[in-house]
Amino acid sequence: MRRMALTVLSLALILCFPQSTVAKDCNEPIPDLFEQLSPSVVTITAITVDPYNLQERVQTSIGSGFIIDAKGLVLTNSHVVFGRRAILVTLDDGRAMQAIVLGADPILDIAVLKLETDNTKDLKAVSVIEESASIRVGEEVIVIGNPLGLEQTITQGIVSGVNRILPVAPMGFRVPMIQTDAAINPGNSGGPLLNRCGQVIGMTTSVLAPAENIGFALPVGVIRRVLPNLIQNGRIIRPWVGLRGQLIEKNEIQTLFNIDVVDGFLVETVEPGSPAEKAGLMGGVLPIRVGNHDFLFGGDIVVSFNGVALKRPEDYEKAVQNLKVGDKLQMTIYREGKRQKVDFVLPERPILPGDIPGSQSSMMIHETSRG
Repeated sequence: MRRMALTVLSLALILCFPQSTVAKDCNEPIPDLFEQLSPSVVTITAITVDPYNLQERVQTSIGSGFIIDAKGLVLTNSHVVFGRRAILVTLDDGRAMQAIVLGADPILDIAVLKLETDNTKDLKAVSVIEESASIRVGEEVIVIGNPLGLEQTITQGIVSGVNRILPVAPMGFRVPMIQTDAAINPGNSGGPLLNRCGQVIGMTTSVLAPAENIGFALPVGVIRRVLPNLIQNGRIIRPWVGLRGQLIEKNEIQTLFNIDVVDGFLVETVEPGSPAEKAGLMGGVLPIRVGNHDFLFGGDIVVSFNGVALKRPEDYEKAVQNLKVGDKLQMTIYREGKRQKVDFVLPERPILPGDIPGSQSSMMIHETSRG
């Protein structure tokens, strides 16, 4: 019964999203936009209890979010709320209420909250553009959120770039992000990136730590595609292979090193307990740096997935994205000068240590909000 209700909820949510595209010449004054939009932006306070830390067992973090359904659904980043003991949402009018996580995905860094209240009077949902493809480099944008706990702060900038790939994301899970120079700071995570029409075009997620005003937002097109699955299942269901590494080109590598290689996916690490580990795949042991590019050689090279040759990034990403839980995966690998076939059935990918907020890899991606 609960699953049926969540299915109806997710379908209703997609229908309630305004199917609008970016209008031309939207130039409402910024103060007017802030008055119009700030009631849809919330402050999220999350509490974590660490029983092993005797000095600071209770830790509090602050993030942002925005209302996507007037019945009490709030969108935010997963790293703001994932694994937290208690979540408190404060509205623009000062009302504070508990919230539960309906669904969270640490990889895409999306979470949906449900406000635990029957008093949803006057909740105002945001307007969302229909598709991220309409976003143009150079268009003006604003960010509303709670940087460093300063509630309802607005910053202004432009779309500095689109389709930016964060290099710390594992291959196969890389998402093209929106780059903006609108100021984003700790506490902004999970808040909206809006155009001058007052429509959400993305969710502020991360910043480039050493730089000034280079921030990134998850495009709404990505959010739209996964939201029904996230609400209905509480997670995004993915198959698990268990390999991490990078694509290499034989000619390029052999020009630099006298190493026996082929075109394909260089396996650098194999995730513990994964199907790849159980099938006996081997990771690298020899670190080599070329300029600013690191390689870990000595492991297997995956030449193909289910007959698809892995020569370009788009080949790998397409092959991975087409996999489903329960599929049989056949790989051709290159090891010590010989090719051999390995196959196994794909289970569901679990939450791994690197996905959890506070881990090293998560911190590298999410320098935005840790407080």
